Amino acid sequence: MSTQTTEVLVGGVVLAAALAFGVYTAQTAGLSLDRGGYELTASFRSLEGVSVGTDVRLAGVKVGTVTSVELNPQTYRADTVVTILDGIEIPDDSAIVISSEGLLGGNFVEISPGGSPFAFEPGAEVLDTQGSISLVSLLMKFVSGSGDEAQ
Repeated sequence: MSTQTTEVLVGGVVLAAALAFGVYTAQTAGLSLDRGGYELTASFRSLEGVSVGTDVRLAGVKVGTVTSVELNPQTYRADTVVTILDGIEIPDDSAIVISSEGLLGGNFVEISPGGSPFAFEPGAEVLDTQGSISLVSLLMKFVSGSGDEAQ
């Protein structure tokens, strides 16, 4: 093989690696091709571990993405916009909860579907929300509360 052919092959490998890295970075950052969808809004007391690009899941399946997070200066709550994929109808009595993937995993937004025959309209606000629960505060409550029960 000539030196020129080797250089072209190495250049192709480097270019392919750079392209793969770019695709991986875009997916990790939450950037994707617009597949269409509709927005729902929700207000949370705490959004710890959730940011723009976080998955929205229903029954463990990704059905959307968090597209906006802002602090409401009047209520001191995190006003959040999620985009749900077209074709997925969410019952209008559903709840949105911040869930954890495990002890060391990250957080995601989970939709707990209700039983209503009616679905949220695009732009509707989900009123039933539950923010994230801090593992540290739970452990502190457990540690401080354990002495009271022993007496």
